[in-house]
Amino acid sequence: MSRLTRDDIVIASGKRFADFGYHGTSMRDLGDDLGILGSSIYAHVGGKHELLVAVVERASELFSASADAAVAQGGGPPAILRQLIGGHIDVLVDHAAEARTFLNEAVFLESPDRDRITRARDAYETVFRSTIAEGVDSGAFRQDVDAKLAGIYVLSILNATERWYHPDGDVTRDALATDMHRFILDGLT
Repeated sequence: MSRLTRDDIVIASGKRFADFGYHGTSMRDLGDDLGILGSSIYAHVGGKHELLVAVVERASELFSASADAAVAQGGGPPAILRQLIGGHIDVLVDHAAEARTFLNEAVFLESPDRDRITRARDAYETVFRSTIAEGVDSGAFRQDVDAKLAGIYVLSILNATERWYHPDGDVTRDALATDMHRFILDGLT
């Protein structure tokens, strides 16, 4: 058996937090998942909260990178929105445990970690809102669209997909992103 790394423990923690929640996870549970004593984990991390921070930060960074890539690709608000939607879905599918932990367990972070993650989440949401506002200003989207509310609607729809979407199901990831983009654009235009 190879030697466990901190990253191995963070990955296992993400899976455990996603399936059982932060409060439903003990260091003993994590140890069982990793085939070691729960107390051995403390050789790599300071505690369970540190693991939650690491998992949530990883997801936050992935969401942020997907938004940066969408904006860098350009092409106007409808095209950027399509890339934002696809990028969000990619994170939800490719990093399901981290994303689910971010969406459902980040509320259990303690300050100052919670404050830092909240600022990062707000910056991510601002990319969606700014893209929608730019679409309203440019005439690509309806003039009566409230960019803040529309951003909330879009992210709420996207975040809900982690509860029902399965990559091995009937709908491909690209088809999901395309259909969701079409659905959202119908509401915005």
